[in-house]
Amino acid sequence: MTWHEGVFLVVAGVAGGLTGSIAGLASVATYPALLLVGLPPVTANVTNTVAVVFNGVGSIWGSRPELKGRGDAIKRIVPGAVLGGAVGAVLLLSTPAEGFEKVVPVLLGLAAVAILIPRRRGRAGGEDEPRSRAATIAQAVTIFLICIYGGYFGAAAGVLLLALMLAAGETMPHASADKNVILGASNATAAVLFVFLAPVHWPAVVTLGFGCLVGSRLGPIVVRHAPAGPLRAAVGLGGIALAVKLGVDAYT
Repeated sequence: MTWHEGVFLVVAGVAGGLTGSIAGLASVATYPALLLVGLPPVTANVTNTVAVVFNGVGSIWGSRPELKGRGDAIKRIVPGAVLGGAVGAVLLLSTPAEGFEKVVPVLLGLAAVAILIPRRRGRAGGEDEPRSRAATIAQAVTIFLICIYGGYFGAAAGVLLLALMLAAGETMPHASADKNVILGASNATAAVLFVFLAPVHWPAVVTLGFGCLVGSRLGPIVVRHAPAGPLRAAVGLGGIALAVKLGVDAYT
């Protein structure tokens, strides 16, 4: 890896950390950056998963104020996130590379569209509220399924989790904080498997991961104090453009 490719990945990591913490879409910035420096699709995906572990560290660190009082709820849903991340990682390692190249544009396109969908406001507080047993089970199953997808590819998993938390009535900062913990647990699980079983490109992990740590630490501050709508729109439109380009490359 050349020095300018390293600098490029640091910048992409900062962008991914910010967008991941704010909008749940880090991989729309980080995954294409790895492709642009010449990594094959599957190698880029597993390297991206390992690198964005630092995104989870930074975003959870920055979300500590919103996570106060959420311990019991987080403990209930993290096990499903861990299991889902493991299942997704195994599915990725069992998928032929050729098939992955063709499905990536679809996943990116869905991620970009998901981020453009308006979300309603949540309740003012982040405290736990009584929930029916059926609602709790439904949420846990949905988180498990989203985390399978997150372990497999990652792009839009954060967006889907964010939408789920907002639908449960949480405010944007608290929904984002819960998303950061769940996605961090899922992603870390998949990353551990990839470290031992997949072709991780470690120089890219170091540079991209450093950028992710910086950007994700700043992201919760932005969510806390500024409207994220314009940024979500920019990332969503950029993701659609990238999905079209990757689709043309894969199918022509």
